Amino acid sequence: MILATETEGLSRLFDLDFQLLADAVLMIIAMFFLFMFASHFLFNPVRDMLEKRKEKIKGELEQAATDQEEAAKVRALYEEKLHEVDKEAEAILADARKRGLENEAKIVAEAREEATRIIDRAKNEAELEKQKMADEVKREIIAVASLMAARVVQANIDTNAQHELIEKTLKEIGDSTWLS
Repeated sequence: MILATETEGLSRLFDLDFQLLADAVLMIIAMFFLFMFASHFLFNPVRDMLEKRKEKIKGELEQAATDQEEAAKVRALYEEKLHEVDKEAEAILADARKRGLENEAKIVAEAREEATRIIDRAKNEAELEKQKMADEVKREIIAVASLMAARVVQANIDTNAQHELIEKTLKEIGDSTWLS
């Protein structure tokens, strides 16, 4: 009996009876169908969603790379235009300097012309003043000559003496004063 109990205990030790084996096989089949069901209805949509997301990210990365290249092109174009604007500004400044120098030269030339006109006017005025002084001196000489003539007439001097007196007076006054 002991032996029978031992054998019975040994065969039940692993509990490998037919019912257990049938339950295990049914459970494996159910797990297989459950896995297939979950794979078809759960895993495949998730895989598809992940694949679409992967494609979307890949597209976005490609778009970002394209945008970055376009941005680099736009930046290069911007820098080129900025360089052109700098050149244009330099040309405008050079033109303004050139026009400023031309205006300066024009103003200096006009100032010189005005100074020349002023100097010429001053010379003309000086000439007129000189002429006025010469006319006044002539009037003085005429007045002196008239006075002398009156004295000569009073003294009753002959004409030779009169001419000598006039010549003497003119020599005293000077030819340069008379001719000026």
